[in-house]
Amino acid sequence: MSDELFRTLRSDIRAGLDVRSSVGDEELITHIERTIFDREELKSLTAHEKHALVRRLFDSFRGLDVLQPLVDNPAISEIMVNSYREIFVEEEGEIRRLPEGFESAARLEDIIQVIVSDVNRVVNESSPIVDARLRNGSRVNVVLPPVALKGPAMTIRKFPDSPMTMEDLVRRETLGEEAAELLRLLVAAKYNLFISGGTGSGKTTFLNALSQFIPPEERVVTIEDSAELQIVTVPNLVSLETRNANTEGKGEITIRDLIRSSLRMRPNRIVVGEVRGAEALDMLQAMNTGHEGSLSSGHSNSARDMLSRLETMVLSGAELPVQVVRQQIGSAIDIIIHLARLRDRTRRVVEICEVTGMAEGEVQLNPLFEFREDGENKGRIKGVLAPCGNPLKNTAKLEMAGVRKNPLKRFEVTGAGRG
Repeated sequence: MSDELFRTLRSDIRAGLDVRSSVGDEELITHIERTIFDREELKSLTAHEKHALVRRLFDSFRGLDVLQPLVDNPAISEIMVNSYREIFVEEEGEIRRLPEGFESAARLEDIIQVIVSDVNRVVNESSPIVDARLRNGSRVNVVLPPVALKGPAMTIRKFPDSPMTMEDLVRRETLGEEAAELLRLLVAAKYNLFISGGTGSGKTTFLNALSQFIPPEERVVTIEDSAELQIVTVPNLVSLETRNANTEGKGEITIRDLIRSSLRMRPNRIVVGEVRGAEALDMLQAMNTGHEGSLSSGHSNSARDMLSRLETMVLSGAELPVQVVRQQIGSAIDIIIHLARLRDRTRRVVEICEVTGMAEGEVQLNPLFEFREDGENKGRIKGVLAPCGNPLKNTAKLEMAGVRKNPLKRFEVTGAGRG
């Protein structure tokens, strides 16, 4: 069916009913069905095609138009709208272009305004970039012209209805049982963990899985640009989200503001969804001032690269000597977990490193696990996250948590280290 005919059908339906307010969903569907069955040019459609058309027309009034079935499809993890005519999706790791599109750029802009207004955010020509979320928790990024050259662009990152557990990740071979058990012990013993990785490597999913190891009696404060975390095992939970400036340039609340405020909320742990800039210093200071067991994530290409990026982030907002910054990093973070999306599109933990402090002016890493590739089988990379053979050096927190002997043979507690 042509876009012109679809627009005509929408116009006829709109003329027949006040679809915005006074009509219930069932009445609207009935009216759409009657309109379709009465159209001579649609009589050749199959029952399945008519049902799909009814659904699409209904979604165009009450849902997210052509995007609604994509949002409802659990197999689709990413929706990429490059322009009103150009939509791509990622499904089961494969990216493909859809034949459908919006009827016009104006219709896409209408949907964007509905999404951002639902979370009290504003996007317009003077402020053309915004992060938002759908009611189901999916993350949304919007870029409008003149920044977006082909017209309004939107990317929707979807998350599962219930967060993946570490057992789920082990079954998917994201990591092995031995590494998962070590991480369970480290989270419970209040080691500060930092997750690094590239875009789409699974950092948020992994943060959710790690959070399930936090004892339920603790108080946790989460801080995010756009709320994505699904921490379901901690009853005493406060979730904070940044706010953009209003049209007058006032009222902005940043991650730095929220981290500083969270310190007055008596948290046992702070979870910062992602650090991108100067707020890295506030996060490190929080980890260094009694909020042990905190979790965060950031973009990088490796565990070692994450240290350099953190250093750059801190220096972007504070005039501090490099050695002071490195000392902050070395004393605040205990473990770095690096995730990657491999060439077969699988997401894997490829490094787990212990941060052991400073030596010769550099932050030192003690590799604990690394991913070792062993060929391919039918396009899927074979390999395991294997222990490096190095013992965990900083064991004071494990001992304080009552773990006198780590059940992992390669990680026996040999003596107290950095606390």
